[in-house]
Amino acid sequence: MNRRKENISESASKLRIIPLGGLEQIGMNITAFEYEDSIIVVDCGLAFPADDMLGIDLVIPDITYLKDNVDKVKGFVITHGHEDHIGALPYVLKEINVPVYATRLTMGIIENKLKEHNLMKGTKRKLVKFGQSINLGQFRVEYIKTNHSIVDAAALAIYSPAGTVVHTGDFKVDYTPVFGDAIDLARFAEIGKKGVLALMCDSTNAERPGFTPSERTVGKTFDTLFEEHKNTRIFVATFASNVDRVQQIINSAYKFGRKVVVEGRSMVNVIETAINLGCISIPENTLIEIDQLKNYPDEQQVIITTGSQGESMAALSRMASNMHKKITIGHGDTVIFSSSPIPGNEKAVTRIINELLRKGADVIFQDTHVSGHACQEEIKLIYTLVHPKYAVPVHGEYKHLKAQAKIAENLGIDKEHIFILSSGDVLEMDENKASVIGHVPVGSILVDGLGVGDVGNVVLRDRQHLAEDGILIVVMSLDKYSGQLVAGPDIVSRGFVYVRESDELMEEAHQVVDSAICGCIDRGITDWGKLKSTTKDVLGEYVWRKTKRRPMILPIIMEV
Repeated sequence: MNRRKENISESASKLRIIPLGGLEQIGMNITAFEYEDSIIVVDCGLAFPADDMLGIDLVIPDITYLKDNVDKVKGFVITHGHEDHIGALPYVLKEINVPVYATRLTMGIIENKLKEHNLMKGTKRKLVKFGQSINLGQFRVEYIKTNHSIVDAAALAIYSPAGTVVHTGDFKVDYTPVFGDAIDLARFAEIGKKGVLALMCDSTNAERPGFTPSERTVGKTFDTLFEEHKNTRIFVATFASNVDRVQQIINSAYKFGRKVVVEGRSMVNVIETAINLGCISIPENTLIEIDQLKNYPDEQQVIITTGSQGESMAALSRMASNMHKKITIGHGDTVIFSSSPIPGNEKAVTRIINELLRKGADVIFQDTHVSGHACQEEIKLIYTLVHPKYAVPVHGEYKHLKAQAKIAENLGIDKEHIFILSSGDVLEMDENKASVIGHVPVGSILVDGLGVGDVGNVVLRDRQHLAEDGILIVVMSLDKYSGQLVAGPDIVSRGFVYVRESDELMEEAHQVVDSAICGCIDRGITDWGKLKSTTKDVLGEYVWRKTKRRPMILPIIMEV
């Protein structure tokens, strides 16, 4: 919701932290950091539509504040390559064309998106290595190695004249990562010793006690499952971007003499990028094309696929419902869900599991996933190393932010120094003081097909109305000169009642509208607006009395 833009132009020499999305929800992460004449933007993610957003494909953040201050914006600094952190970039870069900074795999995935939107030529891209710093106006940003469920995830140390802010990005502490090095805890400690003004820490798992298990533990689970299902074809559904998970599935497949097919457009794109950048190691002759599957028996096949969240058009759903052109899942197949449902997707996941079980497949969805986010003990570890003056929990719904605030308080951070922000809040801080001083416009821009922002609340409300009660279209023709009714009113029903079985209702409805329109014309009323409102009123009242439903009523008047 847009709140009134308040005056926030005072006290110029303090650091401002302005989350434009990503709080109160999982997804759409984007935060602006402002100091005097410089703004840097950390991440630029999308959210997936809620159930009531009928027909909407994606939700991206409202960047009005950045557009109003476009001369100050120095660049987008990206922490990692997940959709909720990079998905809105192609849409936002069309309006704010500034350089994008990211690590190797993150940049590879971003470039795939830019190619789709024909933005490669016009967008400056700068590759950053861990330990490297970049200067952006009044800011210096250092990339710190972390672990997450995608390779090349980074935390950021944001240095400004007002002090240092550490932003963890999405992270976990994994001492035995599948690819690359463990999180650089030493660097967090070094920065902490020099003094940190604020810590912005991932809150996704802040309610969970203990530590998040290493990604490598899933590899042992796969070995066990492959051993137990030696004689069946194996499908593994996971997140397209979880390159480490794909690596472990391929390792197990190779160990058990199986060939691997990767299916699902998003996954194929990410894996191709990872192979080109050397972020995944695939033994020779293990990966095959989908058309080559027929050359191997079922017990030598592994299909890694998208659709672990029950998405209706993802590869797994299409295989389960016989809509996939080349693969059908059936009796004797083993399907492993190597993910946990994102909040809100539980119904869709349950639906696809039921569909697979009906087909006779063996479905496994326990102990085949570990989170990519830090649990309470890891969050405590980062706080202890960084020792910030202020705590600003990020990434999560309100309950997650609240859980992290409690952790920070238990670690001795003053309650007055912990800020649970809402999207749009302007948190201003320096060594002496921090406070929320105002609010900037924020909200959700809805993407439907090629339309960005052309579907708003009114259109959504209409779609909801149509979905609930359908529509009645009333067509009539009036004589151009006399104003008399020469044809109609004809009533067309869509999504309201099945006309062939409701002859009596539709006939009576026709009579009600006919007499109302004739009554208006007899009284000399020929104003189209009045005729339309009369039609809506009398038909709406009649239909409600007979059916207790309120379909949308759309009168159409033609002049002949």
